[in-house]
Amino acid sequence: MKLDIKEILRLMPHRYPILLVDRVLELEPGVRIVAIKHVSVNEPHFQGHFPGHPVMPGVLVIEALAQAAAVLTYVTMKTSYPEGTLFLFAGIDGARFKRPVEPGDQLRLEATMDRVKRGVGKFTCRALVDGEVACEAELMCALHKAKEVS
Repeated sequence: MKLDIKEILRLMPHRYPILLVDRVLELEPGVRIVAIKHVSVNEPHFQGHFPGHPVMPGVLVIEALAQAAAVLTYVTMKTSYPEGTLFLFAGIDGARFKRPVEPGDQLRLEATMDRVKRGVGKFTCRALVDGEVACEAELMCALHKAKEVS
């Protein structure tokens, strides 16, 4: 299954500048996802991280992986953000950063669903640039009921 940006926006609550999944190349509900994030020098974090030597912050690489896992979970559970759920971090284990992610890179986001139990999912994830691992981590995320803010 493939998803374009319109489908991703329908599923996810995130919007610019924090939406970090541009396209889904492969998705097997309940199993795995492969998604893409196009890294652009125009993204706001590059102004200060680092001037003259732009590097995507590692926390945003982890966030991109979590968003890919969220898309996988929403499709698997046949739900989405508009139905009132948020997908929040419950844990990050074994995060390792192997190479910097820079403007112009295409970040390939891979997440495998290890298990989902009572709304908590565990995922094995990795982010690659040109076939080279940039980051790997095990993520735990939980579905939460969204609270309206007035």
